[in-house]
Amino acid sequence: MHKSWQLTEQGDRCLLVQFSGELSLETGLRCTRAARLLRAQAPACISDLVPSFTAVAIHFYPDGSSDQLARLHDYVHQALAELDASTDQAAPGALVDIPVCYGGPFGPDLPAIAEQLGLSQEQVIELHSSQVQLVFMVGFAPGAPYVGILPEQLNVPRRATPRTVLPKGSVAIANQQTIIYPNESPGGWHLIGRSPVNLFDARRSPAALLAPGDQVRFVSLPHEQFDHWTPA
Repeated sequence: MHKSWQLTEQGDRCLLVQFSGELSLETGLRCTRAARLLRAQAPACISDLVPSFTAVAIHFYPDGSSDQLARLHDYVHQALAELDASTDQAAPGALVDIPVCYGGPFGPDLPAIAEQLGLSQEQVIELHSSQVQLVFMVGFAPGAPYVGILPEQLNVPRRATPRTVLPKGSVAIANQQTIIYPNESPGGWHLIGRSPVNLFDARRSPAALLAPGDQVRFVSLPHEQFDHWTPA
């Protein structure tokens, strides 16, 4: 165990670097920056590096050697020593504008959320789009970003009953985070809008538009422009 992170073995082909047990912007940045440093120094046996809200999973192929785990531990300690020594706290990725048609048929939960929070619908929209937010991780579905942290005024739990189908591009909130559903799928978060952006395309490289460490700026889009929006 290290003073600022803990390294544990998860089965015979994964190491977990745990930075914290609580969601925070500082921890999210540490995870995304740690994943970048680990990827830059990764030995050939590493198959994947997956940052999340509070940890980074390091997946590897066992090579049958008696000292593989020791070598992997050294690799983690070396990379994270650079992380501890660095004073750079900037997000490592790109800044991406995501247009959103809020409310109406695109965001059927917006009126109820506004009432529950004691806000107007316009205030909810303004708070949701008022600040740049971090992509903590991508998961649940290919290309689906978990983005945060939302202002405390927008802190709501998940829906009591998930929907079985949400339209592609649905923008939903819960637990001070936003998720964007890249394709039609079930979902248990509160639907406040929809984006025309194509978040995942297997023919594109990279296939996912957003990656952990990127920053998102939500931009309100008039409803009548949804079908006509094109990337800049």
